[in-house]
Amino acid sequence: MKANRLVAPIVLALGLSILPAAAQDYPTKPVRIVVTFPPGGSSDVTARALSVPLQKALGQPVVVDNKPGAGGTIAATEIFRAAPDGYNLMMSNTTPISLAPFMLNPQPYDSIKGFTHVSLVATVPDVVMVHPSVPAKSLAELIDWVKAQNKKVFYGSGGVGSIGHILGETFKKQTGLNIEHVGYRGSAPMITDLIAGRLSFSFDTLPQNVPHIKAGKLRPLAVTSRARSHVAPDIQTVVEAGMPYLVAENFIGVSAPANLPEPVLSRLHAAIQKSLDDPDLVARLRDLGLTVQKMSQPEFTAFVSKQVEGWAEPVKASGAKLN
Repeated sequence: MKANRLVAPIVLALGLSILPAAAQDYPTKPVRIVVTFPPGGSSDVTARALSVPLQKALGQPVVVDNKPGAGGTIAATEIFRAAPDGYNLMMSNTTPISLAPFMLNPQPYDSIKGFTHVSLVATVPDVVMVHPSVPAKSLAELIDWVKAQNKKVFYGSGGVGSIGHILGETFKKQTGLNIEHVGYRGSAPMITDLIAGRLSFSFDTLPQNVPHIKAGKLRPLAVTSRARSHVAPDIQTVVEAGMPYLVAENFIGVSAPANLPEPVLSRLHAAIQKSLDDPDLVARLRDLGLTVQKMSQPEFTAFVSKQVEGWAEPVKASGAKLN
């Protein structure tokens, strides 16, 4: 009996010493960042830009893995269920954290308690754009044009449950316009259809659309931020257009499964903060219309909580659902 009584404390002590050691040694293998949308969108661009300096900071390969679908909840659910060891991360953003969960019943995860929100990376506004065949040069003119059509007008977004979708439905509710949403599997195919004239207008994040705007393939009407974008200062804001209810900026950050060990969390947060000081990363994201922002880990968690609380009512009011 005495021998048995001694074994348990020894095993327990060994277990307790092994776990912190593994966490302290993090990372010892490649780290994966899951992106909730297809290649080409803001989250994907940010993840790939971040992976370069982050790989140097961590001393291990950083692999970007696109897993789109269901408003980003497929990827988010995978990370929610993953082991909290720091090797499976998510490029978290407004859609799968603040929007999509409110469009599903039951909700697949708790956006706050279900994750460790590690670090904010950047914020980016949406932009309202029209095909050049639409004569509108402002949101007010777009409203007048839609009303004059006497038929349903179609607008697009990067996906059902995206921030563009919610903004579109909010716009519809506030104006009473006869418009219908067309959701795509990512921004790239939606932009293709918009340029081809198969859609009249869209709500989409700014970065991937800047080249098309500069080339004259799409006409921007307003950005959904309170201040004008540094990458497109000639585009007025929705506030200037008299529609402050359309103010919305997508956040892009890094999140992990809940209960991430403190040594791993500290190492990961420090590595991301160091990466955000990389001038090449800052310049690349700035050129694409994103604004790099740094926060402490508790500040980012509080920021996400505020985002979730702030979007709950608009999402429910929009009536948007994920099937």
